[in-house]
Amino acid sequence: MLEKSLLEVHTKLKIHFYQEMFKRLRSRETSLSTVETFCVEVIYALGEPTVAQFAKFINVSSPNATYKVNSLIKKGYIEKIRSDVDKREYHLRVTEKFRNYYALSSDYVDEVVRRTRERFEPKTVDELDRFLTIMSEELMDDVQIPGFSELE
Repeated sequence: MLEKSLLEVHTKLKIHFYQEMFKRLRSRETSLSTVETFCVEVIYALGEPTVAQFAKFINVSSPNATYKVNSLIKKGYIEKIRSDVDKREYHLRVTEKFRNYYALSSDYVDEVVRRTRERFEPKTVDELDRFLTIMSEELMDDVQIPGFSELE
């Protein structure tokens, strides 16, 4: 029962995102391929990784990662920022264009949270938050995303 419920929630969040993404594709508001979409979301989740860190995380060669990064830069979804610590190193940062695109997903999450708060008592909402936090921090420790908690 829990497996089915969790899978349904995950699927509905994804499907809503895809619906909104396809609406934007039809109106030419985005120019990202599916792979580019996944890449820019990984870069965002990693919190300003270097190209090498990005390549390692998605398990591709540095030249392959560089190709993907350059395409995302050209399309305006990410930018390279020179490191303050090591001037030879560059970090990847998402742009406002990506943040607007990403709002497709986060706006819907905000709507679901709003509906949840309307439907349930604050104590129940707090308990749900506690369960989700435990799932994220303890039960899914095999999924390490550096900086994910700072992505607000």
